[in-house]
Amino acid sequence: MSQYKYFTNSELACRCCGRVHMDAQFMQRLDRLRERLAFPFLISSAYRCADRNEIVSTTGRDGPHTTGRAVDIFVMGESAYLVNKFAPHFGFTGIGMKQHGKDRFYHLDDLEATETRPRPWIWSYT
Repeated sequence: MSQYKYFTNSELACRCCGRVHMDAQFMQRLDRLRERLAFPFLISSAYRCADRNEIVSTTGRDGPHTTGRAVDIFVMGESAYLVNKFAPHFGFTGIGMKQHGKDRFYHLDDLEATETRPRPWIWSYT
């Protein structure tokens, strides 16, 4: 059974090992954003172990998803606009968008700024 209001452990689990290591504060933010927007978030990726992240991401073995403080959600159109509008108000500091082709998604994270990772930050995937 999941401890989160709108999300199940199976949708948050790493696709290769099945582990779920989501950060509790991050998930509270995600639940509150989901509640405010009042439409489902279809998770395409949440927690990733270092092995999985190295395969699927340019961030290598220690990207945002490996911290349990990032998700990718399938969203487009008006829903994408609303996620973009409200996510910063709920503490999300990283917003990445891919809104072309068949894989349309938003990346959300709440990571702190570092020298190599400024925050807040919004970007587009090519």
